[in-house]
Amino acid sequence: MTINTTPMVSQPNAFANGRSVEVKQSSIGINAEKGRVIQLNRGAALSEVVRALNAVGATPQDLVAILQAMKASGALHAELEII
Repeated sequence: MTINTTPMVSQPNAFANGRSVEVKQSSIGINAEKGRVIQLNRGAALSEVVRALNAVGATPQDLVAILQAMKASGALHAELEII
């Protein structure tokens, strides 16, 4: 991700009786890598899910978030203990 901020000057027109002020204009650019898709058979074991997610580069934080989302959606039938 790239964030660039450029200082600029905002000037009122000649008859506005205002004053010039400095303003900042920012632009944000995001470079995302192409993702990979995995597909597991219905009824896959938790170890298979974790192994597949590790194979596509999921971090430990990604694993926790994905498993919590799977649990919330009803796709994971297990108890999660996050310590």
